Amino acid sequence: MKKIQLAVFDMAGTTVNEDNVVYKTVRAALAKHGVEVSLDTVLEFGAGKEKFKAIADILEQTKNTSIDTNLVFEDFKEMLDEAYSNLEVTSYDGVEAFFQLLKSKDVKVVLNTGYDQKTASSLLGKLGWVQGNQIDAVITADDVVNGRPSSEMIDKAMDMFGIKNPENVLKAGDSIIDIEEGKNANCGWTVGVLTGAQTREQLSTAQPTLILDSLTDLEKILFS
Repeated sequence: MKKIQLAVFDMAGTTVNEDNVVYKTVRAALAKHGVEVSLDTVLEFGAGKEKFKAIADILEQTKNTSIDTNLVFEDFKEMLDEAYSNLEVTSYDGVEAFFQLLKSKDVKVVLNTGYDQKTASSLLGKLGWVQGNQIDAVITADDVVNGRPSSEMIDKAMDMFGIKNPENVLKAGDSIIDIEEGKNANCGWTVGVLTGAQTREQLSTAQPTLILDSLTDLEKILFS
């Protein structure tokens, strides 16, 4: 078994349960501009991506390219601020204890996300998660030039902690693009989880190392 030195986990749908509020808000912002799509469509074409890119890709896939992506994105950000102000956010069962177990085994725990810094900070604040305590770092779409599926966020995490060999890195997430990101970084492990955006059938198309019902199922695989 490859030794894990760094675990990079997606936020919403993987470690954080926010009831798909961001993707529901993407859907609502599109509807405001006359583009009616299902939540499944939003998840299929937008899951895991930086949210401007997600909106642009959904508009392209649904042949609504005459709609101004910038205007939809600006409405999305305003609507998300309002949605978050009343949102209750929790971590998935056992996730915090799993983080502590990883850290006790000298594994660095990094969150990465297609959200911007403001959204990610809001989520962390609601959870009471602090860098240096529950997690070692968080890397957002604002911190890199190219978002997923580029490997830049994982590359940055490796640089932060002086980890040279991607074979010693595990990447887990709830979307195809998470798995593609891990593969583009040459991670030793790529793991899909079924708590969030996409189905087993969808995740399997990206050929991850594992597909698990939840992130905490990794505990018995890594440490049993």
